[in-house]
Amino acid sequence: MTIKQIRAFLAVAQSLSFAVACERLHLSQSALSLTIKALEEGLGGRLFSRNTRNVALTPEGESLLPLARRLIADWDNAEDEMRQRFSLQRGRVTLAAMPSFAGNLLPPILKTFRARYPNVNVTVNDVINEQVLEMVRDRQVELGVAFEPLQNTSLTFTPLYRDRFVAVVPRDSPLARRTDVDWPTLLEEPFITLQRPSTVRVMLEEHLHARGMELPVEFESHQLATVGRMVASGLGVSAVPALCAEQMRELGAHCLTLHEPVVERAIGVLTDSGNELSTAAQALFDILKAGH
Repeated sequence: MTIKQIRAFLAVAQSLSFAVACERLHLSQSALSLTIKALEEGLGGRLFSRNTRNVALTPEGESLLPLARRLIADWDNAEDEMRQRFSLQRGRVTLAAMPSFAGNLLPPILKTFRARYPNVNVTVNDVINEQVLEMVRDRQVELGVAFEPLQNTSLTFTPLYRDRFVAVVPRDSPLARRTDVDWPTLLEEPFITLQRPSTVRVMLEEHLHARGMELPVEFESHQLATVGRMVASGLGVSAVPALCAEQMRELGAHCLTLHEPVVERAIGVLTDSGNELSTAAQALFDILKAGH
């Protein structure tokens, strides 16, 4: 059965008149008759009994009528839903983002997105950098925001900006009176950082090891918020991406420029190169790019 055939069947069944059905469907009498005939042949029997004066449904036609109504209703609903999705009147976007981005830069971006597309829902997975790559690769989400992958990957990376690490020190520390600090001076203090396999931890260790320095880690945590509170409590110092600076200040710590060496890395959007984005995901992707 085709949608054209079912619509023709319904028009005749509801009016019990081929002439009235022709007017509703804007078809000629011969075209309508051929459509009904093709439907009957495809199903294997007559749906209408007709003579020169009357048209009536056969028992099989009576059985088909409620089914045909549901099929057309489902079809029309499906068409309506897809049009709404393509026009962004409804839909859903799934996004994975590392916590430092999700908790700092993402909310104003989502506010812009919601203002433009109020009926599109967004699901945010704030997970560590490695899980962002994994979720995009496994197609659990359409978009990911993370550091640029160190190794070759099948994912497409679109850079947004380069993030430079800043030093985080207690507000009552002598270092807090300075505007900047170098790594050798910072590492004279007990160091607090994220646990492995965090990309932040790995990046710091690799950059410093290349210059003959090691991290004197005395405290480590799984969450940046905990790192910030530890520093604010005077347990030591740390280094975090600059996008977390405001969060560190809110937690009671102080941030300052960090150099010798400068540690920085591109942050961007990850997508699956073999999977086309939905209309809603593409719209969010465009806003992410425009925001930087």
